Amino acid sequence: MFLKFINIPLLQKSELSIECASLTRHKATETEPEFRSLVKYATDRLLRSAAPRYGSILRSPRVAWIHIDRQMILTIHRHVITRLTRFSVSHDNAMTWLLHVSQVQQEDRGYYMCQVNTNPMISQVGYLQVVVPPNILDEESTQSAVAVRENQNISLVCKADGFPNPKIMWRREDGQAISVDRRKKVTVYEGDTLSLQRISRTEMGAYLCIATNAVPPSVSKRIIVDVEFSPMIWVPNQLVGAPSGTDVTVDCHTEAHPRAISYWVYDNVMVLPTKKYAITTEENSYRAHMKLTVRNLQTGDFGNYRCISKNSLGETEGSIRLYEIPMPSTSPKVTEMKSSANKESVRRTNITRAVQRAEAGAGTERPSVLRAQLDRAPERDAAHHVYRAPHPHHVSGARSVHCWRQSFLVIMVFVQIDILV
Repeated sequence: MFLKFINIPLLQKSELSIECASLTRHKATETEPEFRSLVKYATDRLLRSAAPRYGSILRSPRVAWIHIDRQMILTIHRHVITRLTRFSVSHDNAMTWLLHVSQVQQEDRGYYMCQVNTNPMISQVGYLQVVVPPNILDEESTQSAVAVRENQNISLVCKADGFPNPKIMWRREDGQAISVDRRKKVTVYEGDTLSLQRISRTEMGAYLCIATNAVPPSVSKRIIVDVEFSPMIWVPNQLVGAPSGTDVTVDCHTEAHPRAISYWVYDNVMVLPTKKYAITTEENSYRAHMKLTVRNLQTGDFGNYRCISKNSLGETEGSIRLYEIPMPSTSPKVTEMKSSANKESVRRTNITRAVQRAEAGAGTERPSVLRAQLDRAPERDAAHHVYRAPHPHHVSGARSVHCWRQSFLVIMVFVQIDILV
């Protein structure tokens, strides 16, 4: 009877114990032993080993262990025949015989026979499967750090062994997608070779090669891909205005790899950090943000400032023109408001005076051209143009004429004021 497959993890201190099935004599004849039970399986979790259990035998019959694949007799009865010290045998009062294999190796994989020297011989055969956790082969894989120029092609290789054969997967450490053949993007790529076509600076970073074959633990290798390119500069504001006596900050954004040397120049002289100038640079991967603060601006501080970035592949610069603007006034201009207010004040004053004069004139009977025109009677002699005063007893008519005359005078005053204004 053949045994089922048994998976044994390959570790330095793994041990395997294989028991031979129990043998017993027939109660009727008590002559020849036979296997009392079928093969059973047990796993020692601490030693990460499995043991197919056979059983025990009685008294005189002898038990031998044979590795069929290597055609090698391992043990006979209590004696170890092989020269491999990793094999040993033990028994329990001649009832149970166990074959022990320490520090299990891949060559231990194969068929094992437990044989009892009866006549005829009886035996059982089982297969030992030794599984091996994945292991990345550094000598056959891409080194841990590689550099490539932007827009060129690069292939990352990751080789691993183990049993069963490991599956290779690629991921980016930052979780970003991997561009495959410039046509599609995937989060996980399977295969031992990852090809990156016309690589760009956005694909720079760490790539993880992960090998797994369902036998723990899985292993991984970290490969850093550096994409090299000459510096580039972007200036958000090329014209910056500020009044004298204030502080102003100008900035530039740069991209470069390898890391660039960045600095500021004013009037053909490199700007250094002083009480006058404050310089800061914020870096993030291949990006950098340069800032220059000029304190207490004076006439000699206005002009062109240059931000310069250079590395082994090239050099570039950006220019910012700093110009002076007037200091903003703290109080609003009131010139026009004063003019308008003066006109309104003059108008109101003239109206008040005109009304007062009209009221004063109503109490007297001083002749005037205007009043003469208003009081001219219809009985005027057309031939001699003689003015005739109204009759004293026309009181009501005089009052109505007086009121109308007063209103007309006010209207005329308004007209005169408008003309003056």
